[in-house]
Amino acid sequence: MRRPSLPSRVTVVDVGPRDGLQNEAVSVATVDKIALVDALSDAGLPVVEVTAFVSARWVPQMADASEVFAGIARRPGTRYSALVPNERGLERAIAARATDIAVFAAASETFSRRNINQGIDESLRLYAIVCRDAMAAGLNVRGYLSTCFGCPFEGEVPPARVAALTARLLDLGVSEVSVSDTIGVAHPGQVPQVLDAIRAVRPDAPLALHFHDTRGTALANVLAALIEGVATFDASAGGLGGCPFAPGAAGNLATEDLIYALDGLGIATGVSLGALLVASRAIERAVGHPLPSRYHRAAASAARS
Repeated sequence: MRRPSLPSRVTVVDVGPRDGLQNEAVSVATVDKIALVDALSDAGLPVVEVTAFVSARWVPQMADASEVFAGIARRPGTRYSALVPNERGLERAIAARATDIAVFAAASETFSRRNINQGIDESLRLYAIVCRDAMAAGLNVRGYLSTCFGCPFEGEVPPARVAALTARLLDLGVSEVSVSDTIGVAHPGQVPQVLDAIRAVRPDAPLALHFHDTRGTALANVLAALIEGVATFDASAGGLGGCPFAPGAAGNLATEDLIYALDGLGIATGVSLGALLVASRAIERAVGHPLPSRYHRAAASAARS
């Protein structure tokens, strides 16, 4: 039975086709990416992050972004998002008929420079133009804020800085900020501290949380955030993905693991756990290695026994 203090419904954003696949060593075929997006749509995901319109030189896995968008079967009720770093990326997203775009800022100056070759202020000046033009074209804009719980280069990140940058992204017009634990260092004690800092500056800030499971705390962090009233979470089919600055680390919070936990809490998502397994099994074959999702692995083991 759902506890009265928890949200009655949660929105799950599946970032597997973009954040999950972008760091895969093997080249994943366009047809397999399309099949993953379609399977996630069929599972009832309300938002699927399809790809990123970035330089193929820097992110080779996203070189077929336009082809993936052209091939997907769009399900009514599902929004299809793309990460865009600049105006050229936005132009490509508009041409591909993305419904949403996302911009990607950081709470750490060093991480920002290492990741996108721009400082924080420089990136936000560019994103102001991207957000303006995207909204003029009728696209919803989401803002990612990375390294909110810790940076691989600078260590601790002050919650006050996270709050200030969240406010700056909201001032650009983004519809929500995905507060991200990029390298998987967050623990449940940090979650209310960061949320309290943000809400002290912007009490009604529309927030999502993006956790990695590097240290096995992702679901514990989700529960801490649910208690604080957060009702949007990012996850990745099968637990695909990881961070290039945390080599060998586990990837994103697995969508199956999240849905299993939310189902157990009586929180509605509209997502079919069984259909999610179909999606993850297919992409597992495409990437050629086992996926880390605990629910996925348990289901596979049960099927073999």
